[in-house]
Amino acid sequence: MHRQTDDDKWIAEIAVALAEREDELTGDLVALYARELPHLVHDDERMVSLLSASVYQNIDTALGLFRHGIDPHRVEAPAAAVEYARRLAQRGTPVTDLIRAYYLGQTAILERALDEGAVRIADPTALSSSMRHALTTSFRFIDRVTRQVLSAYEEERGRWLLNRSAVRAARVRAVLDDDAADVGTSEAALGYRLRGDHVGLVAWYPARDHPADPLSALETLAHRLGEAGESHDPLFVPHDEVSAWVWLPMRSLPLDAAAVERVVAEAAPGARVALGDAAAGVAGFRRTHRQAVRVQALALAAGESCAPVLTFREVGAVALMSSDLPSARTWVEDVLGPLAEDDAQQERLRETLRIFLACGGSYTASAARLTMHKNTVQYRVRKAEELLGEPLAERRLDVELALRLCEKLGGAVLRRT
Repeated sequence: MHRQTDDDKWIAEIAVALAEREDELTGDLVALYARELPHLVHDDERMVSLLSASVYQNIDTALGLFRHGIDPHRVEAPAAAVEYARRLAQRGTPVTDLIRAYYLGQTAILERALDEGAVRIADPTALSSSMRHALTTSFRFIDRVTRQVLSAYEEERGRWLLNRSAVRAARVRAVLDDDAADVGTSEAALGYRLRGDHVGLVAWYPARDHPADPLSALETLAHRLGEAGESHDPLFVPHDEVSAWVWLPMRSLPLDAAAVERVVAEAAPGARVALGDAAAGVAGFRRTHRQAVRVQALALAAGESCAPVLTFREVGAVALMSSDLPSARTWVEDVLGPLAEDDAQQERLRETLRIFLACGGSYTASAARLTMHKNTVQYRVRKAEELLGEPLAERRLDVELALRLCEKLGGAVLRRT
C-alpha cells in the first residue's frame, strides 16, 4: 500500500486548488492551442467542443490522480480524448500536432501548479521536492495517455483511409464519367458540394523521392491549401500510392501558383501540384479536374526541370498538346530564336523580357520589380528584341506565352547549347 509522503500531501492540496478552476484552465489551454496549433481547431464548432471536452477530462483525470494518489500506469485515457484523436485522424491532422498539444498542456498546468505551490509551501526545499514529484508523475501520466490516444489515432487513420478511399474513389469516378449521376446522392456520399465552385488539382510525389506515408502527407497538404484559400473541406481521393486527386471548394479568390508553392514548401516539401481553373457546378467539377490531369501530364513529360507547381491558366495551351512535348520545344524555339538557348545569359534576358511584358511595357515598373536600374532593363529588352529578329509588337502574345513556358518548364522546352 502506498504511504503518503509530505510531497504527496502538498501536491494533493495544490491539485484540490486547481480543480476548483478546471473550467478556467480548460479555456486557457484551448486558447493556447488556437494560437500555437491552429490545425487542432479547424475553425469547426464541433471540433472545438470536442477539444474542450478532451482538455477538461484530461485535466480532471490528472488532478484526480494527484488528489487521490493514483498510480499513473493504471490511468485510462478519457473517452473524449480518445474520440478527439480519432476525429483528428479522419481529418488528416499530423499526429505530431496531437503529441505536442499534450506536452504544451502539461507545461501550462505545471506552471499553474508551481504558482499555487509557491503560495502554500514556504520552505524552498519542500517546494522543490514537491515540484520534482509533480513533474515526474505528470510525465508518467502523459506518457500513459499519449500512448493510448496515439494508438486510437493510428487505428482510426488506417481504417478511415481504407474505407473512405474505396467509397470515394468509386463515387468520384461515377461523377466524372456519368453525366446522369444522381448529384444529391453523390454529394451525400462524398460529403462534398458538387454544385458549388471548385478548383481541381492533382498532387503527387516523384516515384523515387517521397516520405514514408505519401498519402497522409498529401492529404495534409490538401487541408493546408484549403485553409490558405479560406476553404476547410477539400475532397481528397487517393489515386495511387504516391498521388491524389483533390477538389477545393472555393469561398474566396483562387490561390495563385506562388501561394501554392509556399504552402507546398511548408507542408509537403518535394511534392508536385497541378491545378485546373476555378469552375462551377458538376460540369465545372469535371472540367477543372481534367485540366489538372492535363497539366500533370505536362509536368511528368517535362521532368524534374519544371516548376513544382503548374496551373492550367499558365501552361494550358501547351498542356493541351502535352503528349507532343518535342513539338512544344520546337514552337518555343521558332518564337524565341536564340533566346531559347539554355544558358545563364539568355535566361537573364528571358526573365527581364517576361517581367517587362507582365508590367505592361513599363521600364520603370520592371526596374522596380527586378530591383535594377531602368537603363539595365532597357538594354536587356533591346538586346532580347534583337535576338527575336522582329519587332516585339508583331508577336507579343506568342512571345509572352513562350517566355512563360520557359519559366515553368525550364530545360524541357529549351535548346541545349
